[in-house]
Amino acid sequence: MHSDYINLPYMLYADKDGQIYDHPYLRMAGFSGSSPAVITDEDLIPMPEFSKLFYIPDCPPIGLDPSTGESKTVAEIEVEGIVTKCFAVAAFLEPGLVRSHLPAVDYGPKSYILPMWAYTAVGFRDEGYLAAGFRIEYNHKWDPNNYDDRELIPAIRKYQGEYKAGPLVEHLIHCATDNHCFAAKNLFLKRWEAPLPVSQTCNAACLGCLSLQLDLFCEASHERISFTPSKTEIVALAVRHLEYALEPIVSFGQGCEGEPLTDYMLVADSIREIRKQTGKGTINLNTNGSWPERIREIADSGLDSIRISLNSARPEFYKAYYRPKNYDLTDVIDSISLSREMGLYTMINYLVFPGVTDQEEEVEALSDLIEKTGVNFIHLKNLDIDPQLYMKKMPAPKSEAIGIKQMVDMLRQEFPDVELGYFNQPVERKDVLK
Repeated sequence: MHSDYINLPYMLYADKDGQIYDHPYLRMAGFSGSSPAVITDEDLIPMPEFSKLFYIPDCPPIGLDPSTGESKTVAEIEVEGIVTKCFAVAAFLEPGLVRSHLPAVDYGPKSYILPMWAYTAVGFRDEGYLAAGFRIEYNHKWDPNNYDDRELIPAIRKYQGEYKAGPLVEHLIHCATDNHCFAAKNLFLKRWEAPLPVSQTCNAACLGCLSLQLDLFCEASHERISFTPSKTEIVALAVRHLEYALEPIVSFGQGCEGEPLTDYMLVADSIREIRKQTGKGTINLNTNGSWPERIREIADSGLDSIRISLNSARPEFYKAYYRPKNYDLTDVIDSISLSREMGLYTMINYLVFPGVTDQEEEVEALSDLIEKTGVNFIHLKNLDIDPQLYMKKMPAPKSEAIGIKQMVDMLRQEFPDVELGYFNQPVERKDVLK
C-alpha cells in the first residue's frame, strides 16, 4: 500500500436507486476543474449535519487505488455474486463552508445538466462521511439549527394579524414556506437579515441563475418575483423590520429577483423614505454592479452596505459566466471603487469554483482588484452549477491551480485588513472608513 493514500477515506458509489455504499478497496479522489487533484487529510472535514448527499445518474465514480496511486473508473462492482452499476456521489456543504475539491466523476455518459448545487468531493471512513472543504466563517444567524418551521408558521400568522399583507409579504411567505429561504424566514421571526426583492428583470444571463433559466439548461431553483412591489409596501416592510427586529438588515437584490439596478429609482426612493422614518439597522444592496452611476444614486439615498457579485476578476471568465448585456467587468470594478469612495461597506460576492478560482492568473487578477478598489470584505461562496457545464463554458486555463485553501492563505497574508467570510453583517456607517 502507498502510505500517501492508505489512510484516505473510501470512495463512495450509489446504485440505480440512489442507495449509497463505500467501496471496499478504492479511496476517494477529487477534481480541480476537469483534472484529477490529490486530496490529503488536511483537505477533509467531517461532513456537517445539515449538508446533503447526491448521486449523479449514469456517471461512474473515479476512485484511487491505494497500492499504486492510480485513478480507476468504476462502472460496476460485484459483491457476493451480484453485479451493481455504480454512480458517483457528491456532497453539498452547509452555509459557511468552502469546498476545496470537486467530486471525481466520469461525465462521459451524461446527457443532462445537473441541478444547481455546489457538488463537492466526499468519502467515508470510521463510520462517518468526510468532505473536501473548510470553514471560512461560522455565524449562528445562519445556522440551520436556528430555523425551525414549528416556530415559523405561528410567526407568519402573527405577522399577518399585526400587519396588512400586500403582494410583497405574500411573495415572501411563499419564499419562507415553500423555498425555505432563511432570509424570508427572518422577516417573520423578526430578526437579522430580511429580503426586499423588487426587480423582475436582469441585464445579465448567468449560467447559474437560480430564478430564471432562459437556455433551459436545467430547472430554476425557484420562481422569480412576478410583480414590481409598491414603494409604500417596501417602506412599510423595511421600517417595521429595522425598528423592531434583532440586529436588523434589509437587503435589496435577492435570489428570487433579477437585478435591482434595473429598478434603481424605486430602490433609491424607497431608501430615502425608509431613512426618513428610521435610522436603525443596516440597508444593504446585493447587485451585479453593472451601472456605477445608478449605484451612486442609491448610495446617496442612504444605503449602508453593498455586495457586488462576480465569479472572476478576469474579463473573459466573467463574461463567459455572467453573459452581460450592455456592460462589462470594467463597469463592475468601477462600481466597487465608487462604493468604497462613497463610504459604503463594500463587499464582493465571489463565486468560488475549484480549478478556476484558484488559478494563478485569477489570484493575481483578484489581488489587483483588491488593491485598486480597497474592498472591505470578500464572501467566498461555492458556485452552484453543474461542474461539467461550467468547465465547458469557461475559457481554457493558461495557468496552474494552486488550491482553494492555498489561495485563501495567500489572500489573508497579502491583505490582512480585508475580511474573508460567507455572510452579510450589520454595519454602522461610522465604522466603514476605518
